[in-house]
Amino acid sequence: MAILPIVTVPDPMLKFTSEPVEKVDDELRSFMDDMLDTMYDAPGIGLAAIQVGRPIRVLVIDLARDDEDPNPQYFINPDIYWTSEEMGVYNEGCLSVPEQYAEVERPAECKVRFLDYNGTEQDIHCTGLLATCIQHEMDHLNGILFVDHLSRLKRDMIVKRVKKMVRDHAL
Repeated sequence: MAILPIVTVPDPMLKFTSEPVEKVDDELRSFMDDMLDTMYDAPGIGLAAIQVGRPIRVLVIDLARDDEDPNPQYFINPDIYWTSEEMGVYNEGCLSVPEQYAEVERPAECKVRFLDYNGTEQDIHCTGLLATCIQHEMDHLNGILFVDHLSRLKRDMIVKRVKKMVRDHAL
């Protein structure tokens, strides 16, 4: 298992559209395990492959709290095929936009079809935090960051803060 470097704004890679995965094999499973270790180390609750430099349609999520056993979920070639009309607001953060948070409005529920860790097709109905997280991570696969849902002024302020933070840590 390896901890992978996380790509942060304003890296242009985060604007790439990720490509579908052709096959689920041991190499992909090993990469997803590394993604999960990276996410836990950060720490975070979701991570898309593009955030660690691979523009493929893969993401991992684990919403277990610190006092709960890990419950990793793997999504390969996920497709949101239904969203509710009801909306929800969540204060989102992102490992690629470190230490920055903002309220984002998204559909409160969604249905997702995907391949799991073993390549088996799955279909789930997501609500609550899982619905928010899956939509957030799916945005990454399409080159969209949570800050892209904000006003230009808020987005620019957040990106400026991250650039300064990264620059200060490099000194």
